[in-house]
Amino acid sequence: MAALLREVIGDVLRRARTEQGRTLREVSDSARVSLGYLSEVERGRKEASSELLSAICGALDVPLSRVLSDAGDELAREERAAAVPETVSAVNIDASTKVVIPPVVSLAVA
Repeated sequence: MAALLREVIGDVLRRARTEQGRTLREVSDSARVSLGYLSEVERGRKEASSELLSAICGALDVPLSRVLSDAGDELAREERAAAVPETVSAVNIDASTKVVIPPVVSLAVA
């Protein structure tokens, strides 16, 4: 199943916050957003408005354009991965399948 934009944006925001070593409470206080709502946004359960995203990005000191760009890059990677057909591996081969290997024919060269 394809990831939703709100889930990918939430992942990007959470990654930015944790890379800074900050807690949900610190960022929610700085962004003037409830801790519970910020948590829901990070988990991809709530669709954040542009105003809310701007406030969170401001609190994280991360440009909104970078969050959206990172989210777009992540979505593109997921779409490419979904478009590549699965390769056949030994795990997917049924042992009862019979394979006929034709005999090798040698050609005489004059």
